[in-house]
Amino acid sequence: MIEPHAKNQATSTEDAAKIVPRAEFRVFGQGVIDLVKEKMWNGKTILFQARKMPVETYFISANTNEANGKVRDGLLDIKTKVGETPEGYEIFQPRGKFQFPVKQEDLAVILSHLKVEMDLAQETYTIAEFIAMARKHPDLAPVSVEKMRYGFTIDGIICEYAQVWFNGAMVESACAESENYAGMKQVIEGLGIAAMPNTNYLKAAKRVVGLL
Repeated sequence: MIEPHAKNQATSTEDAAKIVPRAEFRVFGQGVIDLVKEKMWNGKTILFQARKMPVETYFISANTNEANGKVRDGLLDIKTKVGETPEGYEIFQPRGKFQFPVKQEDLAVILSHLKVEMDLAQETYTIAEFIAMARKHPDLAPVSVEKMRYGFTIDGIICEYAQVWFNGAMVESACAESENYAGMKQVIEGLGIAAMPNTNYLKAAKRVVGLL
């Protein structure tokens, strides 16, 4: 999900549960950026500053498409899908951001969302230790993700187009997200991406690494 101007800060499981999730519609492909740039001025458009994101590591599980686990800025971030709107827009609920070294009990909760089992003998784990463990696990694949993001709003709906690199392979992306589903629908149609399949980061990364 897009978090314009927000800092990446640790949150507990309890605090994350209080966050009201936004619905998201996202597409991946080639030629997406030119399409969006051509049509993004159809409404009241406000631009955000372009952002080159720090390299992230996504943990892709062969057992679920509904748990988004990643490391960014030293935090282990987990979101899970909790539903869809009638239009098919996906809703992911934050489950917490945990500072490394991450506690055994927090890592166990994250692994349960990813639907994988792992022997956790240590009290805490560093980033390097968790990535190494994930690489060895038959149902987990750590994927390096880089993003160049261009955020904007149209009629108050948060949008972006972006270049995304999965393990070095570049693909273009665009999305809209909001609690205003009717407004989202209008913006998505106006951007010319409504007919493209709604594809979240998990599914896109799985295609690149051969898990989908």
